Order: sequence, then structure tokens, then C-alpha cells
Amino acid sequence: MFEELKAQFILNFITDDRWMSLLKGLVVTLKVTFFAVILGFVLGFSVAIVRDVYENTKKLKALNFLCNVYLTVIRGTPVVVQLLIIYFVIFSSIKIDKSIAAVLAFGINSGAYQAEIFRSGINSIPKGQMEAGRSLGFSYRQTMVNIIMPQAIKNVLPTLGNEFIVLMKETSVAGYIALEDLTKAGDIIRSRTYSAMMPFLAVALLYLIMVMFFSRLLKMFERRLAGSGR
Repeated sequence: MFEELKAQFILNFITDDRWMSLLKGLVVTLKVTFFAVILGFVLGFSVAIVRDVYENTKKLKALNFLCNVYLTVIRGTPVVVQLLIIYFVIFSSIKIDKSIAAVLAFGINSGAYQAEIFRSGINSIPKGQMEAGRSLGFSYRQTMVNIIMPQAIKNVLPTLGNEFIVLMKETSVAGYIALEDLTKAGDIIRSRTYSAMMPFLAVALLYLIMVMFFSRLLKMFERRLAGSGR
């Protein structure tokens, strides 16, 4: 039994330096996740501000309508379908790097969820603070920038950390456009060795380690935030 497992390990990871495929796939997964989260942050923050401005001032009606359409479409369709549409439909006539297509797809998808996270953070701030800012002579924009948003962002940072972890796992479908991320690397090893157990267990283990690592960082960050709020 041990000798068989050893032989399988050598075949799947040592022969032809196949472990390098997993390492390269891991780097691709982290890169796509990182840049997708940044794109999602920009989109989500912008959408949340537009919706809040509309709800409080009834301005930006057209932009608010577009934001609602964006949220409805993105949250109502699977991320893998969005990925396929972006790569095979929108950019079908343009040669685009698969990583960029993945960042766009996952970033746009994440932005819809981050928008609701930011909006919940804004809504968590007592309305009296907005009224107090306006009574001090601040405009709506000044009140949002100087009083509301700093508190709202601090409140939602732990949730944004969870969104990063969720997004990292969602990128496992990037193989649908032949992007060699971590999951696709495991599948390539399987196709060459005709052994599914070890490469996929290795992929699962790497995802688990990453999730545990970032979850640990997130908890440490939450404790620091709690301490700074006292």
C-alpha cells in the first residue's frame, strides 16, 4: 500500500516536475483573485455611493437605474456563465489574455456583492450622524466623505475579507476558458497520469491551506479593529 502511494506521488508530482504546474496555477489563482477584488472594490464602492445618493437626494436617477440593472443581472446569473460570455462573446473578435478576461469576469461579479456590502455599511451608521453633519454646514458629499464613509468602511472590512476568500474559491471555474489556474493545473496532471486522486487532493489541500491562512489573517485584523474601536 505504501509503495503504491509512493509510486503515485512520484508519478503525479515528481516526474517531469509536475508539481511546478500546481505552483504556477497557485500563482495565477492568487493574481486573479487579488486584481478581481480590487476591481470589485472600485465597482462596488461606486455603485453603493450612487444608490445612496439617489435614496437620500433623488439625484443620479439614470445612474441608479443602471446600477440596479447591473446588480440584478450579475447576482441573478452564474459567475461561470459570465466568464464564458466575457471571453467567448464580448472579446470573441479580440485576442485578450485569459487572465485579464478572468479578472474582468470575477471583478464584475464581486463588485455586485461588494456594492451591497458597502451599502449595508452605510446604512449601519445612525441617520443622526448625517443630520449632525448637515447641521454643521457640511454638504451631503462632505458629510459622506468626512463622517459616514470612514465609519462604514471600518464596519464592513471584515465582510470584505470574507468576500476575498469566497472569490478565491470561485476562481476555480477559470479553467472553462483554459486558464491554467490551480484547479486546471490539477486537471492537466490528471490527464497526463490518468490518476485523479492525488492531483485533486493536492488542489483541495492547497485551497484549504489558503483559506485557513487568510481566515486567520482576517480574524487577527478583526481583533485589531475591535481594539482600535474601544
